[in-house]
Amino acid sequence: MNKATARKAVKIVHSTKILADSTRREILRQLAIQPQTATQLAKKVNLTKSTMGHHIQMLRKSRLVKIAWAKPGSHGILEKYYRPTAVLFIQDYKRVPPELKNFFLNIHKERLRGMLSAFQLLGESWKRPLKVPRNFDLIGELAKHTAKHMPQVAKKYENTETEMDGETLLVKIYAETIKKIMSRGIWKEVFADISDISTLILKEHVHKT
Repeated sequence: MNKATARKAVKIVHSTKILADSTRREILRQLAIQPQTATQLAKKVNLTKSTMGHHIQMLRKSRLVKIAWAKPGSHGILEKYYRPTAVLFIQDYKRVPPELKNFFLNIHKERLRGMLSAFQLLGESWKRPLKVPRNFDLIGELAKHTAKHMPQVAKKYENTETEMDGETLLVKIYAETIKKIMSRGIWKEVFADISDISTLILKEHVHKT
């Protein structure tokens, strides 16, 4: 691994509300692309500089972003460039209050729908339909199990470094999480004809990119 390009892979976020705000999630996404100043971020997400400063302060307090470097700007004022402290941030679902659980479940639902739809587009890799019991909320139940088990799977990456981008790492962790889920309870029946769903998820990611 190239130490110059390696970054901390995962941070499990225990703060209950920091990632429930779509603006802060977009700030982290923008900073994952490249370090930026509060002024640059404010323009990109259409916020005032003071409001952006508030979000940056919250993210720094939660140790999700840090100062990458600082240098004098065009007016001689020192400008701070921020970057995320990890490639990927995953919410500790056990600590999410009831009123916010649906927010995170809906994120998982949308991603899982995309994955399952892409499997079908791959043709030969998806030879038979899933064995879904009658009146079974496949996406809803899978999202709940994913939210519960994903932090456990991601934890092994928390103190490691990676050269992967956030999206690739996220797909990898989803793949390992669903592979863990499919070996238990009713999911054994649902995914009975899929020999290695983690391989299919990774193929789906390659297919999309």
